[in-house]
Amino acid sequence: MCLGIPGQVVEIPDGYHGQIAVVDVEGARRQVNIGLLEDDPARPGDWVIIHMGLAVEKTDAEGAARALSGLKLLGRGEVP
Repeated sequence: MCLGIPGQVVEIPDGYHGQIAVVDVEGARRQVNIGLLEDDPARPGDWVIIHMGLAVEKTDAEGAARALSGLKLLGRGEVP
């Protein structure tokens, strides 16, 4: 099982062949590799699940909220 962190794509900067996105994760912006999503490319406004700096899947706002809720439970030592 891997843990993924949800984030929302803010921009796709020029110069990285469309492989890098700036993603907002709980108010912190970071660069994330979106190359694994080439069959369904991420665009600004999309939600993604991030694992080790890679966007591994797209989700929606509800899925992102569920993922974040589960992570918060795990942080308190609870099992979702």
